[in-house]
Amino acid sequence: MTRVAIVGGGIAGLAAAFDVVAAEPGVDAVLFEAGERVGGNLRSEEVDGFRVEWAANGFLDSDPATIRLAERLGLSGRLLPADGASARRYLFRGGRLHLLPASPRAFFASRVLSVRGRLRVLAEPFARAAPRGADESVFDFAARRIGGEAARTLVDALVSGLFAGDARALSVASAFPKMRAMEAQHGSFARAMIARRRGAARGGSRGGPAGPGGRLVSFAAGMEELPAALAARLGGRIRLGAPVTAWAPPDRSGGRHRLRLASGDANEWDAVLLACPPSAAARIVAASDGALAAHLAAIPSAPIAMIALGYRLADVRASLDGFGFLVPRSEGVRPLGAVFDSNLFPGRAPSERALVRVLAGGACDPSAVDLSDDALVALARSLLRAAVGIDADPVLTRVVRHRLGIPQYVVGHGARLEAIAQRLAAHPGLFVSGSGYRGVSVNACVAEAPVVAAALLRRST
Repeated sequence: MTRVAIVGGGIAGLAAAFDVVAAEPGVDAVLFEAGERVGGNLRSEEVDGFRVEWAANGFLDSDPATIRLAERLGLSGRLLPADGASARRYLFRGGRLHLLPASPRAFFASRVLSVRGRLRVLAEPFARAAPRGADESVFDFAARRIGGEAARTLVDALVSGLFAGDARALSVASAFPKMRAMEAQHGSFARAMIARRRGAARGGSRGGPAGPGGRLVSFAAGMEELPAALAARLGGRIRLGAPVTAWAPPDRSGGRHRLRLASGDANEWDAVLLACPPSAAARIVAASDGALAAHLAAIPSAPIAMIALGYRLADVRASLDGFGFLVPRSEGVRPLGAVFDSNLFPGRAPSERALVRVLAGGACDPSAVDLSDDALVALARSLLRAAVGIDADPVLTRVVRHRLGIPQYVVGHGARLEAIAQRLAAHPGLFVSGSGYRGVSVNACVAEAPVVAAALLRRST
Protein backbone atom coordinates (compact mmCIF):
# COMPACT_ATOMS: atom_id res chain seq x y z
CA MET A 1 0.00 0.00 0.00
CA THR A 2 1.19 3.51 -0.82
CA ARG A 3 2.38 5.32 2.31
CA VAL A 4 2.60 9.12 2.64
CA ALA A 5 3.78 10.99 5.75
CA ILE A 6 3.03 14.64 6.45
CA VAL A 7 5.04 16.26 9.24
CA GLY A 8 3.35 19.30 10.76
CA GLY A 9 -0.26 19.96 11.67
CA GLY A 10 -0.53 23.60 10.69
CA ILE A 11 -2.80 24.74 7.87
CA ALA A 12 -0.24 23.74 5.20
CA GLY A 13 0.09 20.17 6.47
CA LEU A 14 -3.62 19.72 7.13
CA ALA A 15 -4.64 21.02 3.69
CA ALA A 16 -2.03 18.87 1.92
CA ALA A 17 -3.10 15.75 3.84
CA PHE A 18 -6.74 16.46 3.01
CA ASP A 19 -5.93 16.80 -0.71
CA VAL A 20 -3.87 13.59 -0.68
CA VAL A 21 -6.74 11.61 0.84
CA ALA A 22 -9.35 13.29 -1.37
CA ALA A 23 -7.39 12.31 -4.49
CA GLU A 24 -6.52 8.76 -3.32
CA PRO A 25 -8.86 7.62 -0.51
CA GLY A 26 -7.04 4.30 -0.20
CA VAL A 27 -3.62 5.82 0.47
CA ASP A 28 -2.03 5.19 3.85
CA ALA A 29 -1.49 8.85 4.78
CA VAL A 30 -0.51 9.88 8.30
CA LEU A 31 -0.02 13.39 9.66
CA PHE A 32 2.43 13.75 12.55
CA GLU A 33 1.98 16.75 14.85
CA ALA A 34 4.44 17.42 17.66
CA GLY A 35 1.90 19.26 19.82
CA GLU A 36 -1.40 18.24 21.34
CA ARG A 37 -3.56 20.15 18.87
CA VAL A 38 -3.56 20.94 15.16
CA GLY A 39 -3.92 24.31 13.48
CA GLY A 40 -0.54 25.83 14.26
CA ASN A 41 -0.96 29.51 15.06
CA LEU A 42 -4.59 29.50 13.90
CA ARG A 43 -6.47 29.42 17.17
CA SER A 44 -9.71 31.11 18.24
CA GLU A 45 -9.95 31.30 22.01
CA GLU A 46 -13.12 32.11 23.97
CA VAL A 47 -12.26 34.28 27.00
CA ASP A 48 -15.02 35.85 29.11
CA GLY A 49 -17.30 36.18 26.11
CA PHE A 50 -14.55 37.57 23.85
CA ARG A 51 -13.34 35.57 20.85
CA VAL A 52 -9.60 36.16 20.64
CA GLU A 53 -7.68 35.15 17.53
CA TRP A 54 -4.13 34.10 18.33
CA ALA A 55 -2.87 34.97 14.85
CA ALA A 56 -4.64 35.66 11.52
CA ASN A 57 -8.17 36.95 11.95
CA GLY A 58 -9.18 36.22 8.36
CA PHE A 59 -8.14 35.78 4.75
CA LEU A 60 -8.78 37.76 1.58
CA ASP A 61 -11.41 36.55 -0.87
CA SER A 62 -9.42 37.93 -3.80
CA ASP A 63 -7.66 34.56 -3.87
CA PRO A 64 -10.27 31.76 -4.20
CA ALA A 65 -8.14 28.99 -2.66
CA THR A 66 -9.46 29.14 0.91
CA ILE A 67 -13.03 29.85 -0.20
CA ARG A 68 -12.95 26.71 -2.35
CA LEU A 69 -11.50 24.63 0.48
CA ALA A 70 -14.23 25.87 2.81
CA GLU A 71 -16.84 24.81 0.24
CA ARG A 72 -15.32 21.33 -0.02
CA LEU A 73 -15.44 21.03 3.77
CA GLY A 74 -19.08 22.08 3.96
CA LEU A 75 -18.21 25.39 5.61
CA SER A 76 -19.78 27.72 3.06
CA GLY A 77 -22.56 28.61 5.47
CA ARG A 78 -19.98 29.46 8.14
CA LEU A 79 -18.08 32.02 6.05
CA LEU A 80 -18.29 35.49 7.56
CA PRO A 81 -17.28 38.56 5.50
CA ALA A 82 -15.88 41.49 7.45
CA ASP A 83 -17.94 44.60 7.94
CA GLY A 84 -17.55 47.15 5.16
CA ALA A 85 -15.89 49.52 7.63
CA SER A 86 -12.83 47.27 7.58
CA ALA A 87 -11.77 48.96 4.32
CA ARG A 88 -10.82 52.02 6.40
CA ARG A 89 -7.27 51.68 7.65
CA TYR A 90 -5.13 54.17 9.50
CA LEU A 91 -1.50 55.14 10.01
CA PHE A 92 -0.21 56.43 13.35
CA ARG A 93 2.15 59.27 12.57
CA GLY A 94 3.07 62.42 14.43
CA GLY A 95 1.04 61.42 17.46
CA ARG A 96 -2.26 60.99 15.63
CA LEU A 97 -4.12 58.69 13.26
CA HIS A 98 -4.26 59.45 9.54
CA LEU A 99 -6.80 57.73 7.31
CA LEU A 100 -4.97 55.88 4.56
CA PRO A 101 -6.44 57.17 1.30
CA ALA A 102 -8.35 54.79 -0.93
CA SER A 103 -7.86 56.69 -4.19
CA PRO A 104 -5.17 58.78 -5.90
CA ARG A 105 -7.25 61.94 -5.43
CA ALA A 106 -7.63 61.26 -1.71
CA PHE A 107 -3.94 60.48 -1.43
CA PHE A 108 -2.81 63.82 -2.79
CA ALA A 109 -5.33 65.64 -0.58
CA SER A 110 -4.23 63.80 2.57
CA ARG A 111 -1.50 64.76 5.02
CA VAL A 112 -0.17 61.25 5.49
CA LEU A 113 2.96 62.51 3.72
CA SER A 114 4.43 65.98 3.45
CA VAL A 115 3.76 68.03 0.32
CA ARG A 116 7.26 67.19 -0.89
CA GLY A 117 6.67 63.51 -0.20
CA ARG A 118 3.41 63.53 -2.15
CA LEU A 119 5.05 65.34 -5.09
CA ARG A 120 7.79 62.72 -5.12
CA VAL A 121 5.15 59.99 -5.39
CA LEU A 122 3.67 61.92 -8.31
CA ALA A 123 7.01 61.60 -10.09
CA GLU A 124 6.93 57.79 -9.84
CA PRO A 125 6.45 57.19 -13.59
CA PHE A 126 9.86 58.81 -14.16
CA ALA A 127 11.72 56.65 -11.62
CA ARG A 128 14.81 54.82 -12.76
CA ALA A 129 14.49 51.19 -13.83
CA ALA A 130 15.21 48.26 -11.54
CA PRO A 131 18.86 47.23 -11.30
CA ARG A 132 19.51 44.23 -13.51
CA GLY A 133 20.00 40.92 -11.78
CA ALA A 134 19.76 42.39 -8.29
CA ASP A 135 17.49 40.99 -5.59
CA GLU A 136 16.25 44.38 -4.45
CA SER A 137 14.98 44.99 -0.91
CA VAL A 138 11.42 46.20 -0.41
CA PHE A 139 12.72 49.50 0.95
CA ASP A 140 15.10 50.08 -1.96
CA PHE A 141 12.34 49.24 -4.43
CA ALA A 142 9.92 51.67 -2.78
CA ALA A 143 12.50 54.44 -2.35
CA ARG A 144 13.50 54.12 -6.00
CA ARG A 145 9.93 54.29 -7.23
CA ILE A 146 8.05 56.57 -4.80
CA GLY A 147 10.75 58.25 -2.69
CA GLY A 148 12.34 57.85 0.70
CA GLU A 149 9.57 59.46 2.76
CA ALA A 150 6.88 57.18 1.36
CA ALA A 151 9.18 54.18 1.80
CA ARG A 152 9.88 55.06 5.44
CA THR A 153 6.21 55.59 6.29
CA LEU A 154 3.70 53.86 4.05
CA VAL A 155 5.79 50.92 2.85
CA ASP A 156 7.54 50.39 6.18
CA ALA A 157 4.14 50.21 7.89
CA LEU A 158 2.80 47.79 5.25
CA VAL A 159 5.78 45.49 5.76
CA SER A 160 5.30 45.64 9.54
CA GLY A 161 1.63 44.78 9.18
CA LEU A 162 2.01 41.85 6.80
CA PHE A 163 5.40 40.36 7.74
CA ALA A 164 6.34 42.05 11.02
CA GLY A 165 9.45 42.54 8.96
CA ASP A 166 12.21 44.99 8.12
CA ALA A 167 11.62 46.61 4.74
CA ARG A 168 15.36 47.06 4.33
CA ALA A 169 15.94 43.32 4.68
CA LEU A 170 13.01 41.72 2.86
CA SER A 171 13.26 40.83 -0.82
CA VAL A 172 10.63 42.56 -2.94
CA ALA A 173 10.73 39.71 -5.48
CA SER A 174 9.97 37.10 -2.80
CA ALA A 175 7.82 39.00 -0.31
CA PHE A 176 5.85 41.10 -2.82
CA PRO A 177 6.26 39.38 -6.20
CA LYS A 178 3.18 41.09 -7.62
CA MET A 179 4.73 44.51 -7.02
CA ARG A 180 7.84 43.57 -8.96
CA ALA A 181 5.73 41.98 -11.70
CA MET A 182 3.56 45.10 -11.98
CA GLU A 183 6.66 47.24 -12.52
CA ALA A 184 8.02 44.83 -15.12
CA GLN A 185 4.72 44.67 -17.01
CA HIS A 186 3.70 48.32 -16.92
CA GLY A 187 7.02 50.12 -16.53
CA SER A 188 5.46 52.35 -13.89
CA PHE A 189 3.97 51.39 -10.56
CA ALA A 190 1.41 54.18 -10.91
CA ARG A 191 0.19 52.89 -14.27
CA ALA A 192 0.03 49.38 -12.85
CA MET A 193 -2.08 50.53 -9.89
CA ILE A 194 -4.46 52.39 -12.20
CA ALA A 195 -4.87 49.29 -14.38
CA ARG A 196 -5.38 47.14 -11.29
CA ARG A 197 -8.02 49.48 -9.86
CA ARG A 198 -9.88 49.50 -13.16
CA GLY A 199 -9.80 45.73 -13.27
CA ALA A 200 -10.96 45.52 -9.66
CA ALA A 201 -13.83 47.91 -10.36
CA ARG A 202 -14.97 45.81 -13.33
CA GLY A 203 -14.78 42.66 -11.22
CA GLY A 204 -16.40 44.13 -8.13
CA SER A 205 -13.26 43.66 -6.00
CA ARG A 206 -12.65 45.82 -2.99
CA GLY A 207 -9.49 47.35 -1.65
CA GLY A 208 -7.04 50.00 -2.69
CA PRO A 209 -3.83 51.67 -1.69
CA ALA A 210 -4.79 51.37 1.97
CA GLY A 211 -4.60 47.62 1.87
CA PRO A 212 -4.50 44.52 -0.33
CA GLY A 213 -7.33 43.97 -2.77
CA GLY A 214 -10.19 41.76 -1.72
CA ARG A 215 -12.46 41.55 1.26
CA LEU A 216 -11.47 40.05 4.59
CA VAL A 217 -13.36 36.84 5.40
CA SER A 218 -13.39 34.63 8.49
CA PHE A 219 -15.69 31.99 9.97
CA ALA A 220 -18.58 32.42 12.37
CA ALA A 221 -16.62 30.94 15.29
CA GLY A 222 -13.23 32.24 14.17
CA MET A 223 -10.38 31.03 12.00
CA GLU A 224 -9.90 27.84 14.00
CA GLU A 225 -12.99 26.44 12.30
CA LEU A 226 -10.88 25.74 9.21
CA PRO A 227 -8.20 23.49 10.79
CA ALA A 228 -10.85 21.88 12.98
CA ALA A 229 -12.89 20.88 9.92
CA LEU A 230 -9.79 19.53 8.18
CA ALA A 231 -8.87 17.52 11.28
CA ALA A 232 -12.39 16.10 11.48
CA ARG A 233 -12.12 14.86 7.89
CA LEU A 234 -8.69 13.32 8.49
CA GLY A 235 -9.78 11.65 11.73
CA GLY A 236 -7.48 8.83 12.82
CA ARG A 237 -4.87 9.74 10.23
CA ILE A 238 -3.62 12.42 12.64
CA ARG A 239 -1.13 11.52 15.36
CA LEU A 240 -0.83 14.19 18.05
CA GLY A 241 2.08 14.46 20.46
CA ALA A 242 4.28 12.74 17.88
CA PRO A 243 7.42 14.82 17.22
CA VAL A 244 9.49 13.61 14.26
CA THR A 245 13.17 13.80 15.13
CA ALA A 246 14.96 12.47 12.05
CA TRP A 247 14.58 11.58 8.39
CA ALA A 248 16.74 9.27 6.30
CA PRO A 249 16.54 8.76 2.52
CA PRO A 250 16.06 5.37 0.87
CA ASP A 251 19.25 3.31 0.89
CA ARG A 252 21.23 2.52 -2.27
CA SER A 253 19.17 -0.60 -2.95
CA GLY A 254 15.97 1.42 -3.04
CA GLY A 255 13.35 1.12 -0.36
CA ARG A 256 11.55 3.92 1.33
CA HIS A 257 12.16 7.12 3.25
CA ARG A 258 12.50 6.58 6.99
CA LEU A 259 11.18 8.76 9.79
CA ARG A 260 12.11 8.42 13.42
CA LEU A 261 9.88 9.79 16.18
CA ALA A 262 10.85 11.05 19.61
CA SER A 263 9.11 7.97 21.00
CA GLY A 264 11.70 5.80 19.25
CA ASP A 265 9.24 4.50 16.65
CA ALA A 266 10.59 4.29 13.09
CA ASN A 267 8.48 3.97 9.96
CA GLU A 268 9.04 3.80 6.21
CA TRP A 269 7.23 5.95 3.65
CA ASP A 270 7.02 6.28 -0.11
CA ALA A 271 6.82 10.07 0.14
CA VAL A 272 7.36 12.57 2.95
CA LEU A 273 6.19 16.17 3.24
CA LEU A 274 7.85 18.41 5.81
CA ALA A 275 5.12 20.98 6.41
CA CYS A 276 6.67 22.23 9.64
CA PRO A 277 8.61 25.51 10.03
CA PRO A 278 11.93 25.57 8.13
CA SER A 279 13.92 25.52 11.38
CA ALA A 280 12.14 22.32 12.45
CA ALA A 281 12.59 20.77 9.00
CA ALA A 282 16.30 21.60 9.24
CA ARG A 283 16.65 19.66 12.48
CA ILE A 284 14.83 16.66 11.00
CA VAL A 285 17.06 16.36 7.91
CA ALA A 286 20.33 17.47 9.52
CA ALA A 287 21.82 14.04 10.11
CA SER A 288 21.20 12.89 6.52
CA ASP A 289 21.75 16.07 4.49
CA GLY A 290 23.68 18.82 6.21
CA ALA A 291 23.60 21.09 3.15
CA LEU A 292 19.81 20.95 2.92
CA ALA A 293 19.56 21.56 6.65
CA ALA A 294 21.78 24.62 6.37
CA HIS A 295 19.64 26.16 3.62
CA LEU A 296 16.45 25.53 5.61
CA ALA A 297 17.91 26.87 8.85
CA ALA A 298 18.99 30.06 7.06
CA ILE A 299 15.35 31.15 6.57
CA PRO A 300 14.80 33.54 9.50
CA SER A 301 11.58 34.33 11.33
CA ALA A 302 10.29 37.31 13.27
CA PRO A 303 8.84 36.65 16.75
CA ILE A 304 5.51 38.26 17.56
CA ALA A 305 3.60 39.05 20.75
CA MET A 306 -0.17 39.52 20.50
CA ILE A 307 -1.81 41.54 23.27
CA ALA A 308 -5.62 41.37 23.34
CA LEU A 309 -7.43 44.05 25.33
CA GLY A 310 -11.15 44.14 26.02
CA TYR A 311 -12.92 47.35 27.04
CA ARG A 312 -16.33 48.57 28.05
CA LEU A 313 -17.68 50.63 25.17
CA ALA A 314 -18.61 53.32 27.66
CA ASP A 315 -14.90 53.69 28.48
CA VAL A 316 -13.89 54.13 24.84
CA ARG A 317 -14.23 57.84 24.23
CA ALA A 318 -13.02 57.84 20.64
CA SER A 319 -14.65 55.77 17.94
CA LEU A 320 -12.71 52.61 17.11
CA ASP A 321 -13.25 53.14 13.41
CA GLY A 322 -12.32 50.76 10.63
CA PHE A 323 -9.81 47.90 10.58
CA GLY A 324 -7.18 49.42 12.84
CA PHE A 325 -3.85 51.16 12.35
CA LEU A 326 -0.19 50.56 11.63
CA VAL A 327 2.86 52.30 13.07
CA PRO A 328 5.90 53.10 10.90
CA ARG A 329 9.22 52.24 12.56
CA SER A 330 10.29 55.86 12.09
CA GLU A 331 7.82 56.85 14.83
CA GLY A 332 10.00 55.22 17.49
CA VAL A 333 7.02 53.34 18.97
CA ARG A 334 7.59 49.69 19.88
CA PRO A 335 4.19 48.14 18.97
CA LEU A 336 3.60 47.46 15.29
CA GLY A 337 -0.05 48.50 15.30
CA ALA A 338 -3.53 47.52 16.41
CA VAL A 339 -6.56 45.72 14.98
CA PHE A 340 -10.08 46.63 16.07
CA ASP A 341 -11.39 43.06 16.00
CA SER A 342 -14.87 43.77 17.33
CA ASN A 343 -15.37 46.20 14.42
CA LEU A 344 -14.67 43.54 11.85
CA PHE A 345 -16.83 40.53 12.71
CA PRO A 346 -19.90 40.07 14.92
CA GLY A 347 -19.46 37.95 18.01
CA ARG A 348 -15.85 38.95 18.69
CA ALA A 349 -16.87 40.81 21.85
CA PRO A 350 -19.88 40.70 24.20
CA SER A 351 -22.55 43.37 23.99
CA GLU A 352 -21.31 46.82 25.00
CA ARG A 353 -17.71 45.67 24.82
CA ALA A 354 -14.85 46.27 22.38
CA LEU A 355 -11.91 44.02 21.52
CA VAL A 356 -8.57 45.38 20.31
CA ARG A 357 -5.46 43.35 19.50
CA VAL A 358 -2.06 45.04 19.57
CA LEU A 359 1.00 43.43 17.97
CA ALA A 360 4.57 43.90 19.16
CA GLY A 361 7.95 42.44 18.29
CA GLY A 362 8.88 41.57 14.74
CA ALA A 363 12.19 41.60 12.93
CA CYS A 364 13.13 45.07 14.17
CA ASP A 365 12.26 44.42 17.82
CA PRO A 366 12.55 40.66 18.46
CA SER A 367 13.26 41.07 22.19
CA ALA A 368 9.72 42.37 22.77
CA VAL A 369 8.43 38.80 23.07
CA ASP A 370 10.67 38.33 26.13
CA LEU A 371 8.97 41.14 28.04
CA SER A 372 6.65 40.18 30.88
CA ASP A 373 2.90 40.09 30.34
CA ASP A 374 2.54 43.25 32.43
CA ALA A 375 5.16 45.07 30.35
CA LEU A 376 3.52 44.04 27.06
CA VAL A 377 0.09 45.10 28.29
CA ALA A 378 1.58 48.44 29.36
CA LEU A 379 3.09 48.93 25.89
CA ALA A 380 -0.25 48.17 24.25
CA ARG A 381 -2.18 50.47 26.56
CA SER A 382 0.31 53.29 25.99
CA LEU A 383 -0.16 53.00 22.23
CA LEU A 384 -3.96 52.99 22.46
CA ARG A 385 -3.86 55.96 24.83
CA ALA A 386 -1.80 57.95 22.34
CA ALA A 387 -3.63 56.85 19.20
CA VAL A 388 -7.30 56.68 20.21
CA GLY A 389 -7.41 58.14 23.71
CA ILE A 390 -8.32 54.98 25.62
CA ASP A 391 -7.15 55.48 29.20
CA ALA A 392 -9.52 53.14 31.04
CA ASP A 393 -8.49 49.84 32.60
CA PRO A 394 -9.27 46.92 30.28
CA VAL A 395 -11.78 44.29 31.41
CA LEU A 396 -9.79 41.64 29.53
CA THR A 397 -6.07 41.15 28.93
CA ARG A 398 -4.59 38.20 27.07
CA VAL A 399 -0.98 37.87 25.91
CA VAL A 400 0.12 35.27 23.35
CA ARG A 401 3.71 34.86 22.19
CA HIS A 402 4.67 33.35 18.84
CA ARG A 403 8.40 32.86 19.21
CA LEU A 404 8.82 31.50 15.70
CA GLY A 405 6.42 34.12 14.42
CA ILE A 406 6.39 34.99 10.73
CA PRO A 407 9.00 33.70 8.24
CA GLN A 408 11.10 36.45 6.68
CA TYR A 409 11.80 36.36 2.94
CA VAL A 410 15.02 38.34 3.15
CA VAL A 411 17.15 39.37 0.17
CA GLY A 412 18.52 36.16 -1.31
CA HIS A 413 15.39 34.15 -0.49
CA GLY A 414 14.79 33.21 -4.12
CA ALA A 415 18.31 31.85 -4.48
CA ARG A 416 17.88 29.95 -1.23
CA LEU A 417 14.69 28.32 -2.52
CA GLU A 418 16.56 27.25 -5.65
CA ALA A 419 19.29 25.70 -3.49
CA ILE A 420 16.67 23.87 -1.43
CA ALA A 421 15.01 22.58 -4.61
CA GLN A 422 18.35 21.27 -5.87
CA ARG A 423 18.97 19.38 -2.64
CA LEU A 424 15.41 17.97 -2.64
CA ALA A 425 15.93 16.76 -6.20
CA ALA A 426 18.62 14.48 -4.83
CA HIS A 427 16.00 12.87 -2.58
CA PRO A 428 12.96 12.03 -4.77
CA GLY A 429 9.89 11.77 -2.60
CA LEU A 430 10.95 14.39 -0.04
CA PHE A 431 9.09 17.73 -0.15
CA VAL A 432 8.74 20.91 1.91
CA SER A 433 5.79 23.25 2.13
CA GLY A 434 4.31 25.95 4.32
CA SER A 435 4.62 29.63 5.11
CA GLY A 436 8.40 29.59 5.16
CA TYR A 437 8.80 29.34 1.40
CA ARG A 438 6.37 30.90 -1.09
CA GLY A 439 3.78 32.87 0.87
CA VAL A 440 3.03 33.51 4.54
CA SER A 441 -0.76 33.88 4.25
CA VAL A 442 -3.44 31.25 4.84
CA ASN A 443 -4.39 31.60 1.18
CA ALA A 444 -0.82 30.87 0.05
CA CYS A 445 -0.56 27.71 2.15
CA VAL A 446 -3.96 26.45 1.04
CA ALA A 447 -3.29 27.23 -2.64
CA GLU A 448 -0.06 25.22 -2.58
CA ALA A 449 -1.67 22.16 -0.95
CA PRO A 450 -3.16 20.47 -4.06
CA VAL A 451 0.09 20.97 -5.98
CA VAL A 452 2.09 19.37 -3.18
CA ALA A 453 -0.47 16.57 -2.77
CA ALA A 454 -0.25 15.71 -6.47
CA ALA A 455 3.56 15.59 -6.25
CA LEU A 456 3.40 13.31 -3.21
CA LEU A 457 1.07 10.90 -4.98
CA ARG A 458 3.08 10.93 -8.22
CA ARG A 459 6.18 9.95 -6.31
CA SER A 460 4.44 7.24 -4.29
CA THR A 461 2.78 5.44 -7.21
